[in-house]
Parts: sequence; structure tokens; C-alpha cells
Amino acid sequence: MPRRFRAACVQTTSGRDYDPNLAQVVPMIEQARRDGADLVLLPENVSLLEPDPARLRLKALPEVGHPVLSTFSDLARDLGVWLLVGSIAICVDDNRFVNRSYLIAADGSVAAHYDKMHLFDVDLEGGESYRESATFTRGQRAVVAPTPWGGMGLSICYDLRFPTLYRHLAKAGADLLTIPSAFTRITGQAHWHILVRARAIENACFVFAPAQCGVHAEGRTTFGHSLIVDPWGTVLAEGGDDPTVIAADIDLEQVQRARRRVPSLALDTPL
Repeated sequence: MPRRFRAACVQTTSGRDYDPNLAQVVPMIEQARRDGADLVLLPENVSLLEPDPARLRLKALPEVGHPVLSTFSDLARDLGVWLLVGSIAICVDDNRFVNRSYLIAADGSVAAHYDKMHLFDVDLEGGESYRESATFTRGQRAVVAPTPWGGMGLSICYDLRFPTLYRHLAKAGADLLTIPSAFTRITGQAHWHILVRARAIENACFVFAPAQCGVHAEGRTTFGHSLIVDPWGTVLAEGGDDPTVIAADIDLEQVQRARRRVPSLALDTPL
């Protein structure tokens, strides 16, 4: 199993429709691959960021034949790259929708998927209100996916605030954690860096957190500042406020080194 690889996070500003979003993100994936990335990670809601629940339910499509999933699968195969599709709104049946993250292997097959477990229902200062549960059904299982480099624990955005999920993923074999996000500007400014670094430090894992940025439909704003963090909590790469691609070289030996220096994961016991 190779212990070194290059990872890239794509930071983008998704709108309400599939085609413009794909036109924005596909060239960024291609550039990341040309720059040597073996793994490219995309943010939450990469296919569309539709703030209106009724419109979102109309736009969410079944997994089979989904044009966005097909596009990303074909792209991963053509480029020979592993691709983490941060999340797509998926229609499971007539009355149920999920916010689903996909890990696509370099041959274009879906290696794993994860449905967001913690849904973002909150009222913020300034009148901002979010009710993710108005559209989506929460996921029911945590996922650690095999990759050429080691176990990858999958999560999405608001999951970041629930540390027991990440401890479970690490104890189940994850050396890599993914947190594709669309953090609001308010909460991002206050908590994003602290929480992402904490999840890396607590579990001695690499964390990849590709994020939405900028102004979206109906004035929704997201924080950006995509992060790649090593198991010691060091920020290896960070995006700013605008669409961009960040990248870092990953050495999995750092995981075991961090776990030897602070063996809290091995010593963890249930209360």
C-alpha cells in the first residue's frame, strides 16, 4: 500500500443549476490532476446549492442515471484520479431525499457513499435560518471506505460539530477524514479552523475539508477557507474567500507518528 500521495481540494461557488456548476468545477479537477493530484475532493452541494426546499426537491434526481454522478464517474476514469464528490442531493423515493457524498475510484466506479447524519437546522443572528431537515432524511450509518492509501472516514459539513462520529471513524480504521462543507460565513469565521484542526488532532488523522465560498442564490454566503490538515493539527494548505484549488503532499507515516506521540486513540475507553 503506497504511503505517499498528493491531495487537492476544490473550492467553488455553486449556484442553482447543474450545468453552470459542472462548467465551473470540471476544469478545476482537470487542473488539479495535471498538477499531480492522486485524490481530488469537492465541497458539499457541489452539483447545486438551492436554498429553496421546494425547488430543491424538484431538482433532486435518483442516483441511477444521475447526470452529475455520471459526469464525475467518467471524469475520474478518464483522468485516472480518485474523486470525493462532496455531496449531491439524491431522490431515494417519492418522499425521501438524502444529502449524499460519493467516493469514486480511479476506474470510475463508486467505491463508497455516505448520507449526511447530522442535519443543519438553526436560526442565526441577522435573520439567517436553515432547515436541512425540511428536505433531507438523515443518514443511518457511518462509513469508512478503503482507498489505495488507507481507510477514509466520510462525513459532511455539520457532522464536524459531533466529535464522537470522528472518534468512531478513527477507531474503525480511518487514517483520512473528509469534511466537504458549505459552512455559513458567520459560523465559519467563528469555528471553522478550530473544529477542523481539533478533529485532526483528536484522532491523529489527515483531514480534507473542501468548502463552498462566496455569495449564492438568495444572498446565502459561505465561508470558504478549504483546509488540508495533518495529524498533528498543522494546516498544510488553505483556500481563501474565492474559488481556488489547494493541494498538499500526504505522508501516511505521520499518522502513526502522531499516534505514538499522543496515544489517546489507543487509550480511549467508553464511559
